[in-house]
Amino acid sequence: MRGAPPPPAMDWEALRADFPTLQRTTYLNTCSLGALSRQSREAVVRFLDLWEEHGASAWYRIWLGELQATREKFARLIGAGADEVAILPNVSSALAVLASAGPQEGNVVSARMDFPTIPYQWMAKPGFEVRLAGSPDGIRTPLSEYERLVDAQTRWVATSHVFYTSGAVQDARALADLAHRNGARMLLDAYQGTGQLPTDVKALGVDAYVTGGLKWLLGGPGIAYVYVRRELHDQLHPTITGWFAHAEQFQFDSGSFRAHGDARRYEMGTPATAAIYAGGAGLDIILKLGPHAIRQRMHELTRELFERVQDAGYTLATPEKEDERAGIVMVRHPEPKHVVAALREKHNIIVDYRPGRVRVSAYFYNTSAEIEAFVDAMRKVAPPA
Repeated sequence: MRGAPPPPAMDWEALRADFPTLQRTTYLNTCSLGALSRQSREAVVRFLDLWEEHGASAWYRIWLGELQATREKFARLIGAGADEVAILPNVSSALAVLASAGPQEGNVVSARMDFPTIPYQWMAKPGFEVRLAGSPDGIRTPLSEYERLVDAQTRWVATSHVFYTSGAVQDARALADLAHRNGARMLLDAYQGTGQLPTDVKALGVDAYVTGGLKWLLGGPGIAYVYVRRELHDQLHPTITGWFAHAEQFQFDSGSFRAHGDARRYEMGTPATAAIYAGGAGLDIILKLGPHAIRQRMHELTRELFERVQDAGYTLATPEKEDERAGIVMVRHPEPKHVVAALREKHNIIVDYRPGRVRVSAYFYNTSAEIEAFVDAMRKVAPPA
């Protein structure tokens, strides 16, 4: 008996109609901000309509339910329970809450290639020593660099799933194992990973995981997602908090504080509700397409982008091995700011830059023709040396 037929091929081209930005410009900058979808726009309009219709009663009748529904969507995406998910307005506030929980002394190990927000949280606390693992090539950070720094006084290994300056994917499971062997906890910042990388936080073995809607989750600014495994909820006691973290917040008891028994203990004040609606719509898109299908599409587009840029004679700062890179390709250039401006002004191509590098990122809604257009434009505005 033959097996079931394979699922029909995804019509990626048809999905572009849901992203009006793509009709007006060549947008290769999802790693900075995901393109606005019709679904997220409609969700925000729906929020505004509810605000107008219900006023404050929308909180009890609708908005708190939407908040919980968004927790559940994100939990489903990363293989967690909704009781392990908190929602905050940005990753900085999420990291601040986590950094305030647990011992307030010892050391934290991050990487020099991490986005600065990660080490900043502990640099600002006088009881902590921050140790930064080095990178021999400016592309990746070998596990051995972390192993040199982690010891019995390490409280957190806190680093990125995908490096924002190279697109390199780190081995999160190996990092979690290293942390746990030394009695530390593993915090993974997946802001450049969730949405384009299939993720199972249980399989990765991480203790905490933070990400946001801004980029690959297509939810825009104002929403961050936090996973903390439920076994830690009784051990971590944030000292940065707010009324949404109270176990009975609507009792309005100013005389005592009892934290939620689940991950809501990591939340703070009133959430940015418009962002909840936009973020939930973005999650719907990712869940419908499926992270594995997106990852396969990303392999195809990023491979083509990498090879075309390399064949054109440019030097790259992105891993050559396909399984070690996400959807970011970094092109080395001494004046990347000027290159990005010229691409926008002369060719209507939107990319970004970081020091010494032009940063290009294709997502599932991009096409081979757009990649070809980018490489042709690069040759004109910044010919390879």
